[in-house]
Amino acid sequence: MPILRTGRRPGGSGMDNSWPGFVDALSTMLLVIIFLLSIFMLAQFFLGQALSSKEDILDKLRAEIFDLQDSLSIQEQITNDLNVEFNRISSNLQEANISKEDLTARILELESDLADAQGRGTRVKRSSDEQIQIIRDLEKRYRESTATLSREKELTYAANRKVDLLNHQLTNLRKQLSVLNAALEASEVRDKEQRVSIANLSQRLNAALASKVQELSQFRSEFFGRLKKLLGSRSDIRIHGDRFVFQSEVLFSSGSAILGTKGQSEMRKLATALKEISATIPKSIDWVLRVDGHTDILPIRTKQFPSNWDLSTARALSVVKFLIAEGIPAKRLAATGFGQFHPLDNSNTSEALKRNRRIEMRLTQR
Repeated sequence: MPILRTGRRPGGSGMDNSWPGFVDALSTMLLVIIFLLSIFMLAQFFLGQALSSKEDILDKLRAEIFDLQDSLSIQEQITNDLNVEFNRISSNLQEANISKEDLTARILELESDLADAQGRGTRVKRSSDEQIQIIRDLEKRYRESTATLSREKELTYAANRKVDLLNHQLTNLRKQLSVLNAALEASEVRDKEQRVSIANLSQRLNAALASKVQELSQFRSEFFGRLKKLLGSRSDIRIHGDRFVFQSEVLFSSGSAILGTKGQSEMRKLATALKEISATIPKSIDWVLRVDGHTDILPIRTKQFPSNWDLSTARALSVVKFLIAEGIPAKRLAATGFGQFHPLDNSNTSEALKRNRRIEMRLTQR
């Protein structure tokens, strides 16, 4: 702040006019101090208004407010000291003519004190701005915490509803489980009784089946016996276990599925024996004559027979169709082709290949 100097130096001629300038400087300085104090008081008022609704935050900021009050007290004390000093200087000026150099030095000291006061006011203002920013941050965190708490309450409420629903469902399931356990116990009792009945039925069924099988075996033996008498002792027609085996050469030409004259003659004999024996088989035995066609391992690939499967199946069908024509009921006949996959002899000799080319007859039950 510039220092107003008027008049002449001490010792010069004329009136000394330095007193009015000094008074103006002190007045200006006091106005500045009062203005700064007013700003500080307003800042403190607005800060108090901003903090009035935040009781939890005021607890944290009371210490800082007390420090500010101490700073204000210090400023007031400085002002009082300046006023006292001003009065003293005025009194001294009235009593004596103080040298301008001493007065200038004193003014410089007062200006330094005023600058210190202004610096303190700036720091107080900066501290107030920082506190306002802290308050804003705390308000923001409070809002975020409130929103998070609301969401957690909603989730807790939903979870409690789910728990209640699950408890209700668990109670119902326990009731259903009790009913099922009772039903299971009753079912186990019935199951034990049924097992006894099934065991008895199974024994009776097995006995009946064994009786039927034994009875059919007797008719099979009788059928094979009569058929053997009709066909005579031939090496190309033989009994193999429970099957009557015809070599393919007896019935068919090579690569053909048409019954030859010789084959038809043999099949007529078989049909005669089968009709005779079927008349004696009880109706309770559901018998069937299965005709199985087999080939050797030599592949056949013709337009009529693309594979050995086709040839073996076609030969079995030819036999079945001829027997039907001879009066055997179709429901008592079955045709199956096995191709080359069930040989009687696994060697590759010509004799083995001949044995494997065959038609098998088997009297069995359905």
